[in-house]
Amino acid sequence: MWVMSEESTKKKKGPKKLERHFKGISNHWRIQILLLVADNSGITLNDIADAVKGNMKTISEHTRRLMLAGLIEKNYAGLSVEHNLTPYGRQFVSFINTFSNS
Repeated sequence: MWVMSEESTKKKKGPKKLERHFKGISNHWRIQILLLVADNSGITLNDIADAVKGNMKTISEHTRRLMLAGLIEKNYAGLSVEHNLTPYGRQFVSFINTFSNS
């Protein structure tokens, strides 16, 4: 009797989906923001802009692109927006940390 493993039942991501994720981190600002969100779950846009010493409009656009890439999520809390990593975002942070230490 043949039994399917969990790996064989999972559908692999196609090149288009992978491209979306990789384009999401293809900028030094976005890499910095992704790593900052990893260390500071629930961080607001104001706090991100202060920490990376960036223009609010620029940082807002980069967080939007990270969200569209599926790497961070935004949660609205009153007038502020909190940022957290998605499961894919956590995988990319792990990859970045591994790659930068090799």
